[in-house]
Amino acid sequence: MEHSFLIQILLMLVIAIVSIAILRRAELPAILAYLVTGVISGPSGFHWFTQHQMQSVAELGVVLLMFSLGLEFSLPRLWAMRRTVFGLGSAQVVVTTVLSMAIALLCNLSVTESVIVGSAIALSSTAIVLKLLNEQGWLRRRHGELSVSVLLFQDIAVVPLLILMPILASDGDALMWSDVVYGLLKGVLAFIALMAFGKWALPKLFDEVARSRSNELFVLSTLVVALVTGAITQWLGLSMALGAFMAGMLLGESQYRRQLEADIRPFRDLLMGLFFISIGMLLDFRLVAQFWWQIILILIAVILGKSLIIYSLLKLAKESFRSSVATALSLAQVGEFSFVVLALAVNYQLLDAKTSTMLVMVAVLSMALAPWLVRHSVDIARMLQGLKPKAEKSEPLNVQVDTKGDLVLILGYGRVGQTIARFMKTEAIPYLVLDLDPKRVSEAKTAGEPVYFGDVCKRSILKQAKIREAKLIVLTFSSERILEEVLPLCRQLAPEAKILVRTRDDSGMEELEKAGASQVIPETLEGSLMLVSQVLYQCGVPLARILKRLESERRNHYQYLHGFFSGAETDLTLELLHAVALPKGANAVGQTLSQIPWSKLKVELRAVRRAGAEVENPELDWKIKSGDILILLGKPRRIEKAEIFLLQG
Repeated sequence: MEHSFLIQILLMLVIAIVSIAILRRAELPAILAYLVTGVISGPSGFHWFTQHQMQSVAELGVVLLMFSLGLEFSLPRLWAMRRTVFGLGSAQVVVTTVLSMAIALLCNLSVTESVIVGSAIALSSTAIVLKLLNEQGWLRRRHGELSVSVLLFQDIAVVPLLILMPILASDGDALMWSDVVYGLLKGVLAFIALMAFGKWALPKLFDEVARSRSNELFVLSTLVVALVTGAITQWLGLSMALGAFMAGMLLGESQYRRQLEADIRPFRDLLMGLFFISIGMLLDFRLVAQFWWQIILILIAVILGKSLIIYSLLKLAKESFRSSVATALSLAQVGEFSFVVLALAVNYQLLDAKTSTMLVMVAVLSMALAPWLVRHSVDIARMLQGLKPKAEKSEPLNVQVDTKGDLVLILGYGRVGQTIARFMKTEAIPYLVLDLDPKRVSEAKTAGEPVYFGDVCKRSILKQAKIREAKLIVLTFSSERILEEVLPLCRQLAPEAKILVRTRDDSGMEELEKAGASQVIPETLEGSLMLVSQVLYQCGVPLARILKRLESERRNHYQYLHGFFSGAETDLTLELLHAVALPKGANAVGQTLSQIPWSKLKVELRAVRRAGAEVENPELDWKIKSGDILILLGKPRRIEKAEIFLLQG
């Protein structure tokens, strides 16, 4: 039985991997892949897991999902956006929930079921929308800011829902307003008490944990804090996920927040995946087949209804038509926290199988449509205005750079590209930058930098960037694939320009020079040279001699920076230095260096040591004596063969 259960888990993980790979290529969210995995693994598929196991996984997934939300929750950010968050966000949630409840009541659902249905429909997908807005470079546009504000309030609205859920489960249809008020009051008091205690206790706890310098202890302590606070809120009759959210908030305000995010991200992503798999297991495809047309109607009603509600609220707030339509379409889907609400409702037996299955299917289909709706939201808004769709990524660059001087074209605006640009600006040298990161480009353009969004692998983009007027082109990409594609194109379009290429190391230096690079700068070797220059300067070596030495190294392709004596963890693909001591009777003793077949051995003789003195690059008529030490440079296997030849013949 145990082996069978393990095999089922492994098969489920394999299905998840294949599903994610397929849906990623179709540019669909990974959440849908997890849901598909749940469908295949659950009662509608192979039926590998029981209902009890599904509920356990779902609860743990909800706890960690809420913990991650609390960890990323920022009170200063919330306060800075308070007008749109609490104004527009609260209006959207309240109006959508009330209207959805009214329709649910007309469909003969109970008050409790209507509250759950309305709450689930009111929420949108924070993860999907933020990711897509960031990819399009729209986070700082008006409709992007409005979308983020609404999503922030929706995330906050999940908290009172977590408090209400156990109350609804305990009282059902006999629910009294006094019970709701009492439950909310109890939740607020618990929230304040835990926050106050956490502010005092958690910093001291994590200071001690940090002093241990143990990543394992750090991660374990974080998870224990999340589960303990969850257990406390559950003991108080509230949701366990609420306690996890508060633990995340407490730790999110600490100085260890970034470390915590980095440490728990793999666990969070995996367990969130398991949570969505458990949601997929709740789907009953017999019901889906039976009520498919109702599901399609509800899907259309949800997308159109939410869009109209958000559009109407934005027009009342006197927002522009285009921003209103784009925001409404971006938030028209049902979100991942709707799954949290539905999962808890099923666990508390507040929803029947038919209603939960239909809502989950509506959520899945709306999330599948979300990428297309978000990406085309601006185009649809323009079409409704009677304008042609605007291709965001293929629009002219509209370069506004004075090229009367010597233009420097910088391709790539990462850390290296930005450093170069700052020095260009200091020296008043005209420059222009191309980059493919929409957020980075938006930030730089806002700051007044001549940075433009464009794919450097496209000939038309490079022409618009005035590559033919550039005296110097700097390629700052570390990706070998991009360099191989861009470098020949740059050389073809600007045959007279100097092209500087930044690389990690000098492994492909000759190939890049053949492809058109005027100079290749391997950053690891240049870092070593800079350190050497400082050491020599501190030792009293004249600056002119240091500069001459550095220039010689660059001209000779960093000859002194190749070949090192091997250690226990040496990369065997690199050239190494190796010292071969020649005892009396060695094959090479008595021969001259010219008699040794260096070309066949495929190694280089760097130096010979005799009587404590070292002679670099000795003459070919040098006669080898016993006791000489030959210092060889080459690949490990060739060095080994050369040593055997020198010693044994």
